[in-house]
Amino acid sequence: MAARSAVSRGLFNEAVRAVLGSWPVLQIAVENCFGGPHVQEKAEWMVGAVEQYFHTNSDLEQYEVEEALQSILNDEFDTVVEDGSLPLIAQQLCTLYSQCHRGDTAAVQQKIAQLSQKKYNVKANVQEVKAQEDEEESSDDNEEEEAMDCETSINTSHAVPSVSSTPSTSEAGGHSGDPQELEQEADEWTVVRRKKK
Repeated sequence: MAARSAVSRGLFNEAVRAVLGSWPVLQIAVENCFGGPHVQEKAEWMVGAVEQYFHTNSDLEQYEVEEALQSILNDEFDTVVEDGSLPLIAQQLCTLYSQCHRGDTAAVQQKIAQLSQKKYNVKANVQEVKAQEDEEESSDDNEEEEAMDCETSINTSHAVPSVSSTPSTSEAGGHSGDPQELEQEADEWTVVRRKKK
């Protein structure tokens, strides 16, 4: 019985490592050093901490595992999970733990193999996203330059008459003498100018 327990414990360690290794949120946090200079050690520690959490607490519910994972990510990696993956990761860990505990090693090994194939490649995904962002930024820069060119041509090609600084005495028509005067342009632009003192 003790030998079976040691085997299932070692298998569960592998399972935890595979689940956390395929979790994009954690891998991005590690790759970008969200946890500080010792982030690799923290990621390694997290595998043992999660394993220990299951072994020291009996009959864990999925929400308890979610809370524990969120707490570790928040405290150790300054990361808040907002992509909806936390319940899935907690569920996988609970399922794998119960399979190890029952001695269903074949199912656990199959899941570990699946997760190892899906292992999240942070560098490839980050480079792909970065390339898309660079393209978007360059098109945004071009649009901003075009917008600036338009503003410059509007300001230089149309001479806008300045508003008189003498207040009008008639309240019914014309301008009211407020600090800001409005002029309506032919192209529906409204120009706001401050009165000179």
